[in-house]
Amino acid sequence: MSESIFGIHGAALELRSQRMGMITSNIANAATPGYKAKDIDFAAALDARLSGADADRAIGTATRYRVPVMPSLDGNTVELSTEQIAFAENSVAYSATLEFVRGRVATVTRALKGE
Repeated sequence: MSESIFGIHGAALELRSQRMGMITSNIANAATPGYKAKDIDFAAALDARLSGADADRAIGTATRYRVPVMPSLDGNTVELSTEQIAFAENSVAYSATLEFVRGRVATVTRALKGE
């Protein structure tokens, strides 16, 4: 029932949350030698999730390593400016999706109350 009420937004919210965790991990490891920055191809993960894959499998198939513009000498591929931009974009998308879900819940609540 939740899929019919929320459409793709429930899966999108879950994937955006997972992506946020991955980006914050990249930022936290910006000074770790040899750390390879990762990101999620959101469209591929969402397609996999909507095709019936569980969240972990969808994330696993859509995880990509970032290719740095300027590789560091210690092998770390985290570029803070890239990660900060990805974090901000994902935060805005997460908030927009969350607001849609909140609006849908409010609509269903009003319908159940008969308003």
